[in-house]
Amino acid sequence: MTQNLLVELFVEELPPKALKKLGAAFSSALFESLKAQGLASSDAAVTSYASPRRLAVHIADVAARAADKPVSHKLMPVSVGLDANGQATPALLKRLAGMGLDASVVPSLKREGDGKAEALFVGTIVTGATLAEGLQKALEEALTKLPIPKVMTYQLSDGWSTVNFVRPVHGLVALHGADVVNIGVLGLKAGRETQGHRFEATAHPVVIKDADSYERQMEGEGAVIPSFEKRRDEIRNQLKAVASAGELSEHFQCEETDFESKKTKILITAAMEIGAFKPIEDDALLDEVTALVERPNVLVGQFEESFLEVPQECLILTMKANQKYFPLLDSHGKLTNRFLIVSNIRPADASAVIGGNERVVRPRLADAKFFFDQDRKKPLASRVEKLGSVVYHNKLGTQLERVQRVTKLAGEIARKLGADAGQAERAAHLAKADLLTDMVGEFPELQGIMGRYYAAHDGEPEAVARAIEQHYQPRFAGDALPEDNIGAAVALADKLETLVGIYGIGLVPTGDKDPFALRRHALGVLRLLAEKDLPLDLVQLLQFTRGLFPAEMLADSVAVDVHGFMLERLKNYLRERDFAADEVEAVVSQNPTRMDLVIPRLEAVQAFKRLPEAASLAAANKRIQNILKKTEVPAGAPDAALFQESAEKALFEAVNRLAPEVGSLVDNRDYTDALTRLAGVRAEVDAFFDQVMVMADEMSVRNNRLALLRSLGELMNGVADISKLAG
Repeated sequence: MTQNLLVELFVEELPPKALKKLGAAFSSALFESLKAQGLASSDAAVTSYASPRRLAVHIADVAARAADKPVSHKLMPVSVGLDANGQATPALLKRLAGMGLDASVVPSLKREGDGKAEALFVGTIVTGATLAEGLQKALEEALTKLPIPKVMTYQLSDGWSTVNFVRPVHGLVALHGADVVNIGVLGLKAGRETQGHRFEATAHPVVIKDADSYERQMEGEGAVIPSFEKRRDEIRNQLKAVASAGELSEHFQCEETDFESKKTKILITAAMEIGAFKPIEDDALLDEVTALVERPNVLVGQFEESFLEVPQECLILTMKANQKYFPLLDSHGKLTNRFLIVSNIRPADASAVIGGNERVVRPRLADAKFFFDQDRKKPLASRVEKLGSVVYHNKLGTQLERVQRVTKLAGEIARKLGADAGQAERAAHLAKADLLTDMVGEFPELQGIMGRYYAAHDGEPEAVARAIEQHYQPRFAGDALPEDNIGAAVALADKLETLVGIYGIGLVPTGDKDPFALRRHALGVLRLLAEKDLPLDLVQLLQFTRGLFPAEMLADSVAVDVHGFMLERLKNYLRERDFAADEVEAVVSQNPTRMDLVIPRLEAVQAFKRLPEAASLAAANKRIQNILKKTEVPAGAPDAALFQESAEKALFEAVNRLAPEVGSLVDNRDYTDALTRLAGVRAEVDAFFDQVMVMADEMSVRNNRLALLRSLGELMNGVADISKLAG
């Protein structure tokens, strides 16, 4: 008989940032264990529940008892278990006795191949586990597999026993249909009682009738939405609804809402009628708030407009990070003086809740305004020298020494790009100064952003202020790139200095450990060079960067090493852009140094692969490379006078004819045309390999043919190593 199963752990408030993963892991581990024991089918519907005070799972069609199943046990090799007459040996009888069997089963033993010899196997029936046995095992396994950020040790009600879990557990529900399953864990015995909302539940406790009524009873009697996803959707819908014209108008037209003037009220209402307000989108914040409330109720709060003089990034961050509010933006993305509160209660009159939150947020905003006002009293440039007292790394010196290196490198890059080197150097000189401001000290996430505001306040050129903010870009995969070449120069300099310095002192990323984010910095450099089409040689940049450090500080090979490290990142980057692995290998295997030329070459390789001649030429190129690897070819061009066969003469003429054409196309970055022209040499290549013996006995003839193959290989690989396209 199968019935639906419900298991719930009722706990004290779980860590909000971990709740979503805990809920998913709990339901998954419990189900997988029951499935492995034959108590649940692989296609059973599984519903996970996770709220601030509970982890639960509902599994459909769980058996009261698993089916018995036959199991085949290997006993021993036939040569050991049976004598020459086919009778059981003492060793076999002893083994059977240990399993509770006797000699009567010997005739029924099966012989099966086991490697090079035959072995004896006995079949037995394993009795299926009862649900109580299986669920007890599954629950214990599930608890050990939970991704608990930090375990607590707490005392049980008996006053002397202690257990370990993420938070103290106060209740266990286990229902198979309407029946309680007799299990226990963490000092608790399973029952059907749980608790609902602390303040708004209509039943204390909530007595769950059966597994299928759990969600309905919790939402009704318990005033709790137990499903994480359903609660998340409810919050999202309320955020949108409350921010819409009608809902906001209702909120702001209430008598208890305080407006500065009737005119302001009319203007705000008009703005809302055209849907001008929208809550900020932040999935991580939405997940965290979902993990903090059991019965969400979105309300609107407001603060004094004078706070809007502070950069909106500061206000948004403090509201999100400290208060878990959703700031409201206007239709242009500009912060308004209103925010959305996700409350855990639904009183008839929410004015006290709104007022309390407004009182709480004002000191936070006042702190931000104080930091902003204080920081602006001191020019950004005056803070730079103090970076000399801030250690960057004990092997690489101070932040000031780092800034000096980045400044020189940014100027060099800007000059190569034809940008204003003076502005790039000024931006690099000021780029880290905001680390010493009060605002960034309070909110490290604002580094760069505040530097831009303070630089603009100090009268620095707009391009300099912009580059200070954008030199951190791209911060993550998919992030925007700096707008202009001044910002790009500073961003490249900052990342290259980090890569060469950190890598050069031996702090190479290993496995998933990358404390200095070198992989992210490498990807940022690659994206800047490739996506902004910057004509810069990466190896030259790395070598120049190496020269900015004292000679004895870094490994001599650091430029070459970092280039190799970055090429591995390049492969991942290109594969994520949907280039095939063989296409990527064809280009990257040539150790490119100009990243702006990589994607055009890849696109040419893609076009070449579609040509009917591609497979044959790729195979020929692979053959050429294999031949050349096995022998040393003397320097110099092939000599036409030494050719003996018509096929090699024809190939020589084809190579000489195509070489200037293909070379010109490559120089002009017409890579697709260059590879297409190569398709025209297929007939000569095929004829050469069909009719010519490369490794001739006469050394001069052999070397001449090898020189011809070398010339052909160089011609064919001018864009990419097309031998990598061969199967």
